[in-house]
Amino acid sequence: MKRFVLAAIAAVALGGAAYADTIKVGVIGPFSGPFALQGKNFKAGIDAYMTVNGKKVGNDEVEVIYRDLPAADPAQSKSLAQELVVKEKVQYLAGFYFTPDAMAVTPILKQANVPMVIFNAATSAIVTKSPLVVRTSFTTWQTSTPIAKVAYDAGVKKVISVVSDYGPGVDAENAFKAGFEKQGGEVVQAIRMPLSTNDFSPIMQRIKDSGAQGVFAFLPSGPTTLGFVKAYNENGLKSAGIKLFAPGDLTQESDLPALGDAALGMQTTFHYAVSHDSPENKAFVAAAGKAIGNPAELTFPAVGAFDGMHVIYKMIEATGGKQDAQKAVDAVKGLSWVSPRGPVTIDPESRHITQNIYLREVAKGSDGKYYNKEIQTFEKQGDPGLAAAK
Repeated sequence: MKRFVLAAIAAVALGGAAYADTIKVGVIGPFSGPFALQGKNFKAGIDAYMTVNGKKVGNDEVEVIYRDLPAADPAQSKSLAQELVVKEKVQYLAGFYFTPDAMAVTPILKQANVPMVIFNAATSAIVTKSPLVVRTSFTTWQTSTPIAKVAYDAGVKKVISVVSDYGPGVDAENAFKAGFEKQGGEVVQAIRMPLSTNDFSPIMQRIKDSGAQGVFAFLPSGPTTLGFVKAYNENGLKSAGIKLFAPGDLTQESDLPALGDAALGMQTTFHYAVSHDSPENKAFVAAAGKAIGNPAELTFPAVGAFDGMHVIYKMIEATGGKQDAQKAVDAVKGLSWVSPRGPVTIDPESRHITQNIYLREVAKGSDGKYYNKEIQTFEKQGDPGLAAAK
């Protein structure tokens, strides 16, 4: 069966040498289940980009084909990618909310002659697994390194770290530890939780018992982050003065109404806030907010998808619609543009995105709505985790 699939992939790759009238982009993401909001944001970002920029590149029509992957499932991710390449004859693969799902697909890219554009998956090592991977999201090294300095500057010298036990969580733990120890702080304990954890009370007790002045946390955005922050407040950690530090996954905009006043003042570092003040972002929020239906549901995966489509359009333009994965990827190395998040560049060596990282604080606007207010900028941040990944 494996030989048949690979042979079919190879046949598709060879057959793709001719010019196409329709360029198909296969997007794999969570469009149902507990993380469906993130998939909905993928689609909103794609729809917004195509509304603003049209559905054609040159003479070629761009068609997006979606495949649902409700939760992390590497085997199913690979199967869906093979189906998209063999049956649907896609020339580009994109999406991928969870790291294990992206990792599982990298081995087929070369023979399939198909690039992968990652809209979210945040482990540094993914781009090292194939020269045909480009990322338009972020990594947890990138978003977790600056918060270590923020924590130390806030007078916190002892921290306990709590992360989900998978690639991005391990990266986040290592990034924070490296940054915090560099400042002179101490990580007194490191807890890794199963990805499926949803009862955080025992974790909160361990944090209390650790004697730490603060907790660094990373979990994938969704029901888990909402549950963790609620547990932090309800178990008395906030009232006890144990400060919470995290990348922005923990305060995605769609969760803020549920967190309410308890989240006010919480600081995170991240690559994007819906409140980012720029003409590009205002245009994006208008288009993506319309695409998603309920603007209150708009959050960061939409930006990864919006910028991912920008990269794919540039790839199509550079190849003239021809299926040539390496030429497509080479064409976007060093590509710079102004994203809704600010100025960005695809690093020519790593194929990962260089971008500003912002310190944000949860605030309440005059309209009574909660938002992430940007209060400091860490400019042109690459990915310090790539050196550790090699």
